[in-house]
Amino acid sequence: MTRSLRTPIALAAGLAVAFGPVTGAALAEPPATSTVAFDRSLNLQGVQNARDIGGYRTGTGRTVRTGLVYRTGQLNNATPADLAELSGRQVRVVDDLRTVYERTIGPDKVPADATANWDDVIGQAPPEVLVSTLTGGDSLYRAFITAPGANQAFAAVLHDIIATDGAVLFHCTAGKDRTGWTTAVLLTLLGVDRDTVYQDYLLSNQYRNTTPADPINGVQQSWLDAAFDQVNQSYGSFDNYLRAGLQLSDTDLAALKAKLLA
Repeated sequence: MTRSLRTPIALAAGLAVAFGPVTGAALAEPPATSTVAFDRSLNLQGVQNARDIGGYRTGTGRTVRTGLVYRTGQLNNATPADLAELSGRQVRVVDDLRTVYERTIGPDKVPADATANWDDVIGQAPPEVLVSTLTGGDSLYRAFITAPGANQAFAAVLHDIIATDGAVLFHCTAGKDRTGWTTAVLLTLLGVDRDTVYQDYLLSNQYRNTTPADPINGVQQSWLDAAFDQVNQSYGSFDNYLRAGLQLSDTDLAALKAKLLA
């Protein structure tokens, strides 16, 4: 199923540079000293940055349930064993946050019994937003809040999590930027503290075997800060962003918490 039919206005070459290599690669193992609550790696061979977002504690002492929401890079190089693993994990919805160009050059392989949705985050962003990602990610991350269609894309993922009988997997190309912000939004609304949200976000550097100094393949905390800052500039608070930006109702928020918190 395709939810978005928008045509991207960015140059194809710019996208290829801005979002990293299209081909899959084996995941780097997180170091043993990582403070994650459990081994969240899905141990896939052809899919980058594949992990469970659960296992984190909230400020009220509850725990984000595991086995319900997964974040990854694109699935175009998923092996048959990878797809079997995702099917075994009851993945029933795959939400693709990429542009049409990215989808064209790296079409997803979707696990059996899963519905594929397309939720293009930045297809309508101004070209200069994508050009600016060559030298840093602040403009890109601010566009996650301001670009036409971005709010609808992120909200669609959250609605899928509410409605799906099984697990939801969401991804972009490298599984670090659009996917990183989606995860940060979800963990924050569930009550996970900001330091832990940073920790999860920065794990992309470990799972992609890179460092924050590599702007193409890595992530930097300042980029996530830029997104949260833009939330405050555009909506006044994170709660207002959820309600006025993503159009989440009290019922939606309660449903997410009821489903994902133990």
